[in-house]
Amino acid sequence: MTRASDEPTIQLDRLSLSFDGAGVLDDVSLSVAAGEFVALVGPNGAGKTTLLRTINGVLDPDAGTVRLDGDPVQDLSPKAIGRRVATVPQDTHVGFSFSAEQIVEMGRTPHRSRLDWRADADPVERAMARTETLGFRDRAVDSLSGGERQRVLLARALAQEPDALVLDEPTANLDINHQVEVLGLVADLVAEGRAALAAIHDLNLAARFCDRVLLLSDGRIRARGPPADVLGDETLAEAFGTETAVSRDHVTGTPRIAALDGPSDRDGHVHVAGGGVGGAAAVRVLWQAGHEVTLGPVPEGDVAADVAADLGLHVVTAPAFDPPGERVRAATRECLREADALVTAGHGDVVPATETPRIRAALGPRSARGDGGTPAAVESESELLAAVRRQID
Repeated sequence: MTRASDEPTIQLDRLSLSFDGAGVLDDVSLSVAAGEFVALVGPNGAGKTTLLRTINGVLDPDAGTVRLDGDPVQDLSPKAIGRRVATVPQDTHVGFSFSAEQIVEMGRTPHRSRLDWRADADPVERAMARTETLGFRDRAVDSLSGGERQRVLLARALAQEPDALVLDEPTANLDINHQVEVLGLVADLVAEGRAALAAIHDLNLAARFCDRVLLLSDGRIRARGPPADVLGDETLAEAFGTETAVSRDHVTGTPRIAALDGPSDRDGHVHVAGGGVGGAAAVRVLWQAGHEVTLGPVPEGDVAADVAADLGLHVVTAPAFDPPGERVRAATRECLREADALVTAGHGDVVPATETPRIRAALGPRSARGDGGTPAAVESESELLAAVRRQID
């Protein structure tokens, strides 16, 4: 692998492209440097595949410039482009019954002249070893599964020994273990000094493996930056037409994105007191029903506090294992003054006295029972919503 300049490996300047008068890309600018793995995310039809196809010279833009190592793509021959950027397409169909090894050998084409018939076995062998495709090197590619073909095409790209990789949904046909292996391999190649730009539909994988995320919607870059920033941006929810919650994966330490059913049009402010699994369930159910929800007091780090924070709700927290101090009680009283209904869950008895009648909820794994004249707790989501509705009405 060689670098022609200190310019970004991939650079797009104000790129626009249309098909039959319909705009697909509109004033798109981006760059990917050596040693950087960038994810391109967005809804179907956003223009991701079209953008990738302009980088390798398959499509000519109506306006703007694509540069590889500082050189405009239109000034480069197909072989020169092939030495600088390799593409792993989304469509794994191969029209002829070549063997897997023959497909990978095609990656050496940009490095050969018409009179050069050397086998170039070493790059091919290394590429197949890294993608775990040596085991079916002699099989016809059309006899392989979609996931196996995907890995063969990745091996072909590696055999090109390019400066940059452009990947269109590289995990679409893979089972979960190979998804992780393939993106881990791309990350390793990036760590060796290559650049990678990948259209990825799985936002959690993009957050786990990529250095930056670009959100493409309606042909334009709507957000860009580190995964936690872009995937937590409200623009993401607008682009995909769904509410999202961003939390941190406790195993990988990377952002985790969950698509949620958006809240309905119901109104009313409900304060949830008490945490744990029951408090978290109450917060989620009430938020999805469209209520304004506040929570507290709950211990710092409580699961209910995490859920509320992921949804952008106001939370009153207190140090774990300590009784609520006056600051916590005052903040809770402020929430209660604004609330139309109060739901207690888990350790809900720590709330200050209030005129707002309490609705006891037991949505966790164990049902709570009323005692001493206290009404029994509601034990299902529908019962909780009905009780809150009655209180607000």
